Amino acid sequence: MTDRQPSKIRVSRRQALVGISAGAATGLIASPSLILAQTPDAIRYGHLTPRTGFLGPLGEYGVMAVDLAVEEINAAGGVNGRKLEALKEDSVNPQTASTKAERMIERDKVACILGEISSASCLTISQVASRNKTLFVNTGGNSDALRGESCNRYMFHVEHQNSMYVKSCGRSLMAQGLVKGKKWFSLTADYAFGHDLLKVAKRFMEANGGQFAADKLVPTDATDFSALLIEIRAAKPDLVISNLAGNQITNFLKQYSEFGLTFPVAGFGFDTALAWAAGKDNFGGVWPCVWHHLIDTPETKKFVAAFTKKYGKPPENQAWGDYMAVKIMAQSMNELKSTDTAKILEYWEKGAKFDVMKTRPGYFRASDHQLMSEMYTITALPAAQVKNQWDLFTSSPPVPGPSEDLEVIATQGDEAICKMS
Repeated sequence: MTDRQPSKIRVSRRQALVGISAGAATGLIASPSLILAQTPDAIRYGHLTPRTGFLGPLGEYGVMAVDLAVEEINAAGGVNGRKLEALKEDSVNPQTASTKAERMIERDKVACILGEISSASCLTISQVASRNKTLFVNTGGNSDALRGESCNRYMFHVEHQNSMYVKSCGRSLMAQGLVKGKKWFSLTADYAFGHDLLKVAKRFMEANGGQFAADKLVPTDATDFSALLIEIRAAKPDLVISNLAGNQITNFLKQYSEFGLTFPVAGFGFDTALAWAAGKDNFGGVWPCVWHHLIDTPETKKFVAAFTKKYGKPPENQAWGDYMAVKIMAQSMNELKSTDTAKILEYWEKGAKFDVMKTRPGYFRASDHQLMSEMYTITALPAAQVKNQWDLFTSSPPVPGPSEDLEVIATQGDEAICKMS
C-alpha cells in the first residue's frame, strides 16, 4: 500500500499483529500532486519502512509513531513556525526503497528521510541520500556494517547496532553462566541483518570462551521450524540463540513451546511486538531491547500514555525509534532555526544531546553517527505471573550502568572501521 498523504489528515489504525487484520486503515488518501499543492511552504519528511512482508508488523508501529510525533510537533507550533508533513511509503525491498527515496528527494523535495527496518534497504537508501546530500536517519536497521564499511556522512542511526545488542544481552548471559564453556545452537535470518548479527555473536563467543554447536540459516519467508526443532532436540545445546527477525521470532517461539523443548532461549535481535504476538504461554527467554514501554522515566510515561490513548495499545521499540527520529530532527531544526543539511549534520557531529526517554541523554557518535544511549535486557515472566497482554517481562537496569561510558557496549578499536565518505 502506498501512503503519500500528510500525517495530519490521516490517522492510521492498521493493526498487523497476528489475529488482527492488516487492512483496517481509515482516512483520506490524496494524490501526490494535490499534496504538493495544498501546503507549498510545509516542511516535509520522507518516511520509508516495510509495511508488508515479515517485517510489516514492526513497520506499522513506526508509521503510527510518526503520525503521533507529527501531530505533537504541529500542535506545538511546527518546525520554525511551519507545518510539518510526513510522506510515508512502504519500502517493500531494497530496490523499491532506493527508487522511492530518489523520488521523495527529487520530486517531493523532502528535507530528510527517516525510517526503515531492513539493513539491506537501509544501505540502498543511504546511497541515494549520500548522492543527493540529504540526511537519512535509520530507525530500525541493526547491521554493524552500516556503521562500518558501509557508513557515509549523510546516514545517522537512532536504532542501535548489532554489537550493542549482543554485548548488552551477553552481559546477562555471562552472569547466568551461559557463555564460557557452553555450546550454543543458533538460528539466523538469512539476509544482511542476520548474517551481520551471527558474525558479531560468534566474535562475542570466541572472546568469552564459548562455542557454537550449530548455526543454521533460516529463509525470511520460512514459517515451519519443525525440522530445526528436531535438530535442536538432538543437539542438546546449553542455550538456543535467536538471530531471527520480524515474525520469524514469533513463529519460532510458538513452535518451540509446542515442541515442549526446555533448553534455555535467548536472542540478540528483538522487538517487543513479537513477544506480544507470541503471547504469555509461548514467550520465553532473555532478550536485548533498545527501549520498552515499562521504562520508568517521565518522557517514556508521557509517550506511552499518548500512544495508548491514540491507538489503544502501548508502543513498542520500533515505535520509539521512529518517534525519536522525528522529534530529534524537528528539535534540531528549531534550535538551529534552519533546515540546512550541513548545519544539522555539523550540530549532531559536535555532540548535541537529546532526551531519548531514558535515564541519560543520548548523542550521535561522530566517528560512525551511531546514537549512544542505554539499552536493556528483558527476561520473560512465567505465564502465571503475567497480568496483561503487554507486560510479559521484567527488565534489567540500564546497560551500561550509570558509572560507565555509554560507548562501552558499542564497537570499539578494531571493531570500529567506519571511514566517512
